[in-house]
Amino acid sequence: MSRRGYAKGWLWVAVASASTAMAVFAGGVSHAKRLKGHTATPIKHLIVIVGENHTFDNVFGAYRPKKGQSVFNLLSEGIINADGTPGPNFSKAAQNMATDTKTYSPTPTVTRPYATLRQPNTTYAFGQPQGVADTRFPANLPNGPFQVSKYTSYQPGFTGDPVHRFFQMWQDYDGGKFDLFTWVGITVGAGSNGAAQASRFTDQTTEQGGVAMGFTNMSAGDAPVFKFIADNYAIGDNYHRGIMGGTGANFIYLGTGDVGFFTDGSNDDLPAAVPPKNQIENPDPASGTNNWYKQDGYGGGSYVNCADRTQPGVAPILDYLNSLSYKPKSNCEPGHYYLINNYPPAYAADGALLPLPPANAVSSAIIRLPPQTRTTIGDALSAASVSWKYYIGGFNDGKPTDSWCSICNPMQFTKSVMTTALRNNTVDIPQFYSDLANGYLPAVSFIRPYEGYTGHPADSTLSLYEYFITNVVNAVINNRKIFDDTAILITVDEGGGYYDSGYIQALDFFGDGTRIPLMVVSPYVKKGFIDHTYYDHGSILKFIEANWGLSPLSGRSRDNLPNPTATASDPYAPTNAPAIGDLTEMFDFAHKRSKNDTPLIIPDGI
Repeated sequence: MSRRGYAKGWLWVAVASASTAMAVFAGGVSHAKRLKGHTATPIKHLIVIVGENHTFDNVFGAYRPKKGQSVFNLLSEGIINADGTPGPNFSKAAQNMATDTKTYSPTPTVTRPYATLRQPNTTYAFGQPQGVADTRFPANLPNGPFQVSKYTSYQPGFTGDPVHRFFQMWQDYDGGKFDLFTWVGITVGAGSNGAAQASRFTDQTTEQGGVAMGFTNMSAGDAPVFKFIADNYAIGDNYHRGIMGGTGANFIYLGTGDVGFFTDGSNDDLPAAVPPKNQIENPDPASGTNNWYKQDGYGGGSYVNCADRTQPGVAPILDYLNSLSYKPKSNCEPGHYYLINNYPPAYAADGALLPLPPANAVSSAIIRLPPQTRTTIGDALSAASVSWKYYIGGFNDGKPTDSWCSICNPMQFTKSVMTTALRNNTVDIPQFYSDLANGYLPAVSFIRPYEGYTGHPADSTLSLYEYFITNVVNAVINNRKIFDDTAILITVDEGGGYYDSGYIQALDFFGDGTRIPLMVVSPYVKKGFIDHTYYDHGSILKFIEANWGLSPLSGRSRDNLPNPTATASDPYAPTNAPAIGDLTEMFDFAHKRSKNDTPLIIPDGI
């Protein structure tokens, strides 16, 4: 997510708000009750913490696993050395130039590799000049991944924000070669917003450069909290963002196992409708340009009718899917214009319906996803009398502060939640600490940090996300009555456009996308375990459904997919694709660790 379509406050506001909230237990006692019903596993409390915008290699690229475990990352592949310098297989991650001048292609014609990586851009990094070449980094970086903390401090380390929109990410992937991150950033960046390409177009015009190739070096002391969790609990090195697009689409997927679509907001049945033409994607290159999309950007296109092959950008992706041996279905319904990037919801935080863009219009200045009818995991849990809450930083009793993210709550897009009492299940972060302290923690808790603590590049940092995680995780661990039957899942919404080298399984037109971090803190995980099973955000839904006896959310949601099977020689690519796991392989339910088995509390000062 970057340059979102809603107000953002200065970072210090978010930091101050979060620090205050985590220092005291504020708010009233929750009316939610602890789960008393049956679960299929010993897990009675699931806590899902979702930060923002980092790939697995960006965070764990230099991680060295505990003895007896293996990991697929930049270091294990020989792309980098432990000190962050280019490794013997550095060329495997080399970035190429390409040409795409007529119609959009997810696999454009590669021309030649870059001689050196283009200098990263500041984009809108906090405390830095905006949208210029970042002079903290040299202009002749070797063509491949680079260690960010060699040039900026890990804490706080504000750097630029890589582009991570839908059609751009398909090109980054380049049919599995992962070699066009820099080229895509330079040629189109975050999109044209319907504007013509600059007459004096340079490597920095789109405010990207080679920022996407940066990584955090755990072997050099970066990300110490996440390293501690990996060493002492469990991680997955094959967990993926569900959608190729940005934050909004991936949060909707986290809550529904599906994507949103444009609806006729004036009709109670909310049928599919045609959005304003200026909000429909057209990634075909503008005349006389190389890959400058005709209509794409936060104000210039985010909907796609992928059931219609004549729509711009659609046929090339469908043809790619059909070229795969297992030929995944598109999952595109006729007449549906799906949201593949970031538009805010139709409902305000207090449930009020906001003005909607008109259907079938040529253009509209209103950029908002109309009300949705997808069944959410909140709907399903409530129907089964299983307690849940969505804790989101800055919610402020429905009067959000600047540290709040309107597109980071999948429930807020949905009519069944926002027009009923279920909207009261969304609360602020202080309520989590109050619920925990008073023994009223719901069965399922989703936690989205304050804006300044999400780890989002440019307006937050990974170190600030670590700080937030430390506070939440240690608070739960210190409440032994709760922690003894709890699993804490720690992840991010999507990869933020950073480079990653891991396998991607195409599930349908919408993704999957790059790998992202997944960490699990629980008494029921093996110390230092690394799970290679193929997962994405739909796996969280599958775990909830399996543990509490729920059905898949709909007939088309991805939680219907089978659990993957794989070979010992390649545990990462399912042999029964398309398939995603239900996270149960992360646990060892037969053996519960004692509190003295490991230093469970994250130590102060790391």
